[in-house]
Amino acid sequence: MILINLLPHREEKRRRRQQAFYAGIGLAVLAGVLIAAAWSLVLGEVTREQTSRNEFLQSEIGRLEAQIKDIASLKTEIEALKARQKVVEDFQIDRNMPVHLLNELAAQTPEGVYLSRVQQDGQAINITGVAQTNERVSEFLRNTARSSKWLSRPELVEIKAAPVAPNARDPKRLFDFSVKLTLRRPQDLEQADRPAGAASGAAPAASAPAGHG
Repeated sequence: MILINLLPHREEKRRRRQQAFYAGIGLAVLAGVLIAAAWSLVLGEVTREQTSRNEFLQSEIGRLEAQIKDIASLKTEIEALKARQKVVEDFQIDRNMPVHLLNELAAQTPEGVYLSRVQQDGQAINITGVAQTNERVSEFLRNTARSSKWLSRPELVEIKAAPVAPNARDPKRLFDFSVKLTLRRPQDLEQADRPAGAASGAAPAASAPAGHG
């Protein structure tokens, strides 16, 4: 009977399997390293590209913000210039208001009413005078309320009998009165039908006697 020893052959086969196994593991590790390196390169490139885009966007945002600030500054300057222009225009208009006031009082004051004092404070007009009768004062109020272009909202402040001098030739009783009026401005007349209403403003003071006999 012939006996064959197979141990060396089995050992060799086992050794080859181990070598193949380790070689496979090595190849797998190498492949993983290569894949990881490639992925790292791709991520780095994507990150650099995104960073470049972010820097460009930040630069553009900064440029736009600077332009917005310039536009806001220009708007502020334009509004300031418009306000100055309106002040100058209002001043030019208000220079003629005392003339309109005195002309209108002369036109609306009825006979028998004598104005002794006219005081202007902006658009508020305070008038004191003497009338022959109460009816004359009422007529003056009606005229300024209905027929006057420049005067409005008449308000009777006071009316009382004027003292008669003892040596007066004409002992007829007279009446002292005080009236408040509102002076309209040209811009008020233009904006009378607008919802915004009339603009307020200040006019130079005027004080002068006026009368209509």
